[in-house]
Amino acid sequence: MTDANKDPLEHMLNQEVDPLLEPSDEASSEELAKVTAERDEFRDRFMRAVADAENARKRADRDRREAENYGGSKLARDMLPVFDNMKRAVDAVTEEQRASQAALIEGIELTMRELISVFAKHGITVINPDVGDVFDPSQHEAMFEAPVPGTQAGQIIQVMNAGFLIHDRLLRAAQVGVSSTPA
Repeated sequence: MTDANKDPLEHMLNQEVDPLLEPSDEASSEELAKVTAERDEFRDRFMRAVADAENARKRADRDRREAENYGGSKLARDMLPVFDNMKRAVDAVTEEQRASQAALIEGIELTMRELISVFAKHGITVINPDVGDVFDPSQHEAMFEAPVPGTQAGQIIQVMNAGFLIHDRLLRAAQVGVSSTPA
């Protein structure tokens, strides 16, 4: 058995290469530089494509979360007057009416509690400031300003309508009156 039959790969590696087929040092360095530049360009394109794909995935996740959390904002905003009217109805009931129309009043109160429960289920919370709280322009809308003795400037003196948040976004600011009395 000859050496060539023992290991064909080793035999091929040990063969002499025709000097005419070998590139010159100058040509091989130019070719190497060209291939290296092409490799770097492909690597750069690949890295940019990977980054674009990651950015698209993050953007899609963010859009999905926002649609999930805030998709019902329009319907929720349309339901706020229903809440306001029911609150006004409950607040307007006198003790005499409460005694004579107990079942009706209880039904309105139960419906109001159920509406608040549905709001909470969908991430809607009530902003219900108290008289004397400090005005916060990120959650309150000043409907009027009036000097009131015994208060400090910037304190809430009256609450006209409750405000609402949907998750972390303001759905409607609480409508309040603010004291203008200097401190």
